[in-house]
Amino acid sequence: MNKTSSPVAAQSTRLVLWTLLVVYILNFLDRQIVNILAEPIKQDLGLSDTQIGLMTGLAFALFYTFLGIPIARYADNPKSSRTTLISVSLAFWSGMTALCGLAQNFGQLLLARIGVGVGEAGCTPAAHSLITDTVPAEKRSSAMAFYGLGIPIGSLLGMAMGGLLADAYGWRTAFLVAGVPGIIMAVALPMLIREPRRHSPAAASEDAPMPNAPGAAAAVPGEPPAALPARDALREILRSKAMVQLLVAAGLVAFLSYGKTVWATIYFIRSHGLSPGETGLWLGISAGLAAMLGTWGGGWIADRYGSRDPRHILTAPALGLVIGAPILFFGYAAADWRFGLVLIVVATVLNSFYYGPTYACVQGLVRPQARAMATAVMLFAQNLIGLGLGPLFFGMLSDAFAPVAGEDSVRWVLYGAAWLGLVPAFFFWRARAHLASELGKSS
Repeated sequence: MNKTSSPVAAQSTRLVLWTLLVVYILNFLDRQIVNILAEPIKQDLGLSDTQIGLMTGLAFALFYTFLGIPIARYADNPKSSRTTLISVSLAFWSGMTALCGLAQNFGQLLLARIGVGVGEAGCTPAAHSLITDTVPAEKRSSAMAFYGLGIPIGSLLGMAMGGLLADAYGWRTAFLVAGVPGIIMAVALPMLIREPRRHSPAAASEDAPMPNAPGAAAAVPGEPPAALPARDALREILRSKAMVQLLVAAGLVAFLSYGKTVWATIYFIRSHGLSPGETGLWLGISAGLAAMLGTWGGGWIADRYGSRDPRHILTAPALGLVIGAPILFFGYAAADWRFGLVLIVVATVLNSFYYGPTYACVQGLVRPQARAMATAVMLFAQNLIGLGLGPLFFGMLSDAFAPVAGEDSVRWVLYGAAWLGLVPAFFFWRARAHLASELGKSS
């Protein structure tokens, strides 16, 4: 796709990207605020570490991942409105976030968290599809990285705001306040960006299906191409060797990242004696800024060096994880939490290189008719394995280690998580070998 033929040339690319960034910030604010509130919730409702892991991870992830694929199929449909889909999803998950603050027991809180997952399933596949229709291929890593800044910014705001509100007014108020901005933004979003399929139909014909492609409907002049049937889209996604390697790598990164995010927060409260407010400010802000730098830097490096050799799109994610593993280990081992925090911040920069390059590759490894579906499959791997199992598995290990390690049981779990970062680094490195021959199907 080139600059002059973009389907959204009539509207500002910057406005589209900034609007979607705000939505993604709210997405992760509402998703991650539960992490800083987990310890107060545990004390108030009398939960175990395993129940915390279930509430923060699996309950959300199961519905998020399984609903993500049919919702992505809807987003790939040329007659659908991705902006409307994102707006409705935003309103729903924001309302469910507010309801978390009204929960009186574990069951009610679990159902509300499931509702947050249901709503958020409609966000990223549609957003990635819109970004790919907006930005030329040679700048896609940076654009995806810009959108991906919503993860650290939203997490930072959730940690800092949630911690301060919990200290001052309690965890219930923190949930109620967090839900309000999303409801307001959901009303404003359709007025800020338009669905390009409905406003520039002729331009969409550039992405017509390849002749004789399996499942490709005949292209009608002036109309966007039909989405591939689900079976054909999945077959095309899984046929790519690079995509399979990326699914494994990104799934493992998410497993470690979500697990560390939840339990590093609890670790600073339990092992170093910080309050939720102090943890939210120190860990939330510093790690959030570090992740922002790493996310943006990973996209910039991929665009700069990947244009010379496609393999270098994934070089920084692989090397960042390798270098970051020992730094992170010593960060968790430090007796002084301030020194440990500095090391964690450095490792966070290195571990955050992967987002933009990974999702840019996802969009480039399939045809346009399967873009949202490809993102949904990647999110399925990241969130079912990562968000679903990471916090839960870490919590189960913490409960298992507690009779021996006591309050340091979480620290023991984090030691192992630091070194396991070498495993996804290996798969990112293997995926590099296939990029030269497989990239470019959607450019």
